[in-house]
Amino acid sequence: MQDLKDVAAIVTGGASGLGAATATRLSARGAKVALFDINEDAGSEHAISIGGVFAKVDVTNEAEVVAAMDDAERLHGPARILINCAGVAPRVNMIRYRDTPHPLDLYRHVLEVNLVASFCTATQFTARLFNKDLPDEERGVIINTASIAAFDGQAGHAAYAASKGGLVSMTLPLARDLAQYKIRVMTIAPGLFDTPMLGDVPNPKEFSLGSQVPHPRRLGDPDEFARLVEHIVTNSMLNGEVIRLDGAFRMLPDRQA
Repeated sequence: MQDLKDVAAIVTGGASGLGAATATRLSARGAKVALFDINEDAGSEHAISIGGVFAKVDVTNEAEVVAAMDDAERLHGPARILINCAGVAPRVNMIRYRDTPHPLDLYRHVLEVNLVASFCTATQFTARLFNKDLPDEERGVIINTASIAAFDGQAGHAAYAASKGGLVSMTLPLARDLAQYKIRVMTIAPGLFDTPMLGDVPNPKEFSLGSQVPHPRRLGDPDEFARLVEHIVTNSMLNGEVIRLDGAFRMLPDRQA
């Protein structure tokens, strides 16, 4: 999909962080971008700034996803690019405060937001493309956002690592399922990026975390993630693969900062 001008795209978690940077870059290439997020104020403001549209969506709610995709299609036509960036990353040890078990409802919530919701948006996205007569050699592209925690998750991140590991594991089977429909599926596993997900880490720790990256010795810039998204979208041979974007960083068993 070389020419993105007037191509409709959906970015979940598009109000901030990796999603916002991705929406900005796709819009700059001429794509018509719809942002899905639960943060209405930030999402609406960012959509206006890039000439896109915003929908307040709880991505764990299938009915809200369907309604938002219906609205986006009425405004922009059928979406051919889906970027799943919505996610949560609570840090909870298996036994909190030495005697309290990890809350099971929180574990389920993390899997619902990070894994199940990505599958839900992917199924709704692809269903709208099955019978579309499109000029290119492919109908669409799905890019999910995992994490290096899928491979070396730290203590306290059992739920997060499991959810991101699920995204990694389903990349190839989804790509194989959708190949007959000319829809590609890719996953990016970012390392340490300067996003609100690091908001619970004080500035001195952010510096220390970035200094642990072999090269470049810093936190990633969200636009670096967005540039990889752009390349994947425009390179039709990239399919069914997971790309680590981490500066060769490998997580230690526990956060060292």
